[in-house]
Amino acid sequence: MRTKGDHQSGVRNLWRLRRYLRPYRLQFAFLILAALAGTAVGIAVPLVIRRVVDGPIAHHDPGGLFALGALALLFGVAEATLTFIRRWSQSSQALGMEATIRQDIYAHLQRLPVAFHDRWQSGQLLARVTADLSVIRRFLSFGLLFLIVNLATYAVVVGLLIRLHWPLGLLVAASSVPLVVVSRRFTHTYLRTSRRMQDEQGDLATQVEETARGLRTVKSFGRQAFMSGQFGSGADRLRDTAVDKGRQLAGTSAQFDLVPNLTLAAVLVAGAVEVAAGRLTIGELVAFVTLQLMLIWPIESLGWIIGNAQEAMTASDRIYEVLDAPPSIVDRPNAAKAANVKGEVCFDDVWFSYPGSDRPVLRGISLTVRPGETLAVVGTTGCGKTTLVSLVPRLYDVTSGRITLDGRDIRDLRMCSLREVVGVAFEEPTLFSMSVRENLALGRTDATDDEIHEALALAQADFVDDLPWGLDTRVGEQGLSLSGGQRQRLALARAILSRPRVLVLDDPLSALDVHTEALVEKALAGVLSDTTALLVVHRPSTIALADRVALLAGGVIVATGTHSELLATVPAYRAVLSEAATTAEAA
Repeated sequence: MRTKGDHQSGVRNLWRLRRYLRPYRLQFAFLILAALAGTAVGIAVPLVIRRVVDGPIAHHDPGGLFALGALALLFGVAEATLTFIRRWSQSSQALGMEATIRQDIYAHLQRLPVAFHDRWQSGQLLARVTADLSVIRRFLSFGLLFLIVNLATYAVVVGLLIRLHWPLGLLVAASSVPLVVVSRRFTHTYLRTSRRMQDEQGDLATQVEETARGLRTVKSFGRQAFMSGQFGSGADRLRDTAVDKGRQLAGTSAQFDLVPNLTLAAVLVAGAVEVAAGRLTIGELVAFVTLQLMLIWPIESLGWIIGNAQEAMTASDRIYEVLDAPPSIVDRPNAAKAANVKGEVCFDDVWFSYPGSDRPVLRGISLTVRPGETLAVVGTTGCGKTTLVSLVPRLYDVTSGRITLDGRDIRDLRMCSLREVVGVAFEEPTLFSMSVRENLALGRTDATDDEIHEALALAQADFVDDLPWGLDTRVGEQGLSLSGGQRQRLALARAILSRPRVLVLDDPLSALDVHTEALVEKALAGVLSDTTALLVVHRPSTIALADRVALLAGGVIVATGTHSELLATVPAYRAVLSEAATTAEAA
């Protein structure tokens, strides 16, 4: 339920969008001038008609009739020309503003922390970048222009009507009172309905996106009918809201149509009486009625303009919900570039809680990984292993304590520089709908084909050579045209290709068969020989890559040492490995 405060927020956020008009302010001013000039020419036509009726027609003057007729024709051509110019230049301005806002939102989304994206549905973000921007574009380019022009038209025409015949002119002016009452009632209800509809569009987009990504799961469980039912319920809610929105707009438009028509009827009757009494000429009555007819479109369009403005307010609210989200992980003012990195990583009394939670996931972690050392992090599911290694490339920031690289707090390093020296491969590999080469070169765009093939060989990803177009083969959305093991090997090759000084591997071999895993581990041993590495380990076989092992339990490091030392002295370590071995055999 939206409140008055929310309406004020919508007005404020819509006003904030004016900065996107600034690059087009001269063009927008020209549009306003062209529209006002076209309206002025249109208003002049009834005044010419008045002269025609009371002059050449009343006095049977053919010469004057042709002259005034030619003038009216000239005005008509001028109005048509100005309308063409306005509409022609309007599109480029509107689309330019929309593109600029869309680019700003996308760039801001890249700056926002992972925690933000953990909370937000992707469909809601998609709806804001597409549907909501289209609503704002329509208002800034058409609604706002027509609002200015129609208000100016109404004021000028009413002023001329009062000048032509003040009693009838005041009658027309008084008809604005019920229009104001209708408008206030309409804006109160339509705003809430618009917001509800835009939110439901985002929910539906999320469902489509999630179903497309999880289609294999849906099919494997035979839940197509269930998911279709859920989607149908969401679609029905959206339809009902859209129908309610259309009903409100139709009802208001009918009232906006009724008021000027009733006023016109009253003017015709009263005007006829005035003509009969000699207080008004026929030409003046014709000009009066013609001018009054020019108010019908501005008044009838008022419902659409107000509705479009309400939609733009809620859309700007939704957009600024994203744009106002602060990037919490940013470079410090004096952040420096990471140079001559040796690779010593130190966790110094690190505590971490996820945003919005007061329960610490990591508690007082103190741990040092020496340059060139490989440290395996072992623990039961949910103990905080992935969270721990995600702090190194600053996907999240520590709640307290610090992490240092070669003795320097990583928050004092530029993020782009830090992420150049820290390579990452996660258990759930992320591939994009682009070629194999483009996916691999995300971390190092200047990599040669030879270097790419070397990284593929180390990751045992030679299957790329058998793809239809080799490195130029597009892997499809999320890389789903490949198997899970193939995706993991490509993600590992991508991390290796970036030549990091620190390599973070979050169980990147979980989808590999035993034979392939052994080959990858053998190749990785060479890569890790001169690279600092943190390995999140679930399979006991991967521990062989590590120089040391850290046992994590309940967010605390409970033991560190070599594999053999922990195996001999720490029962909890033996229990974790036993559980992992049982899980691996079951898989």
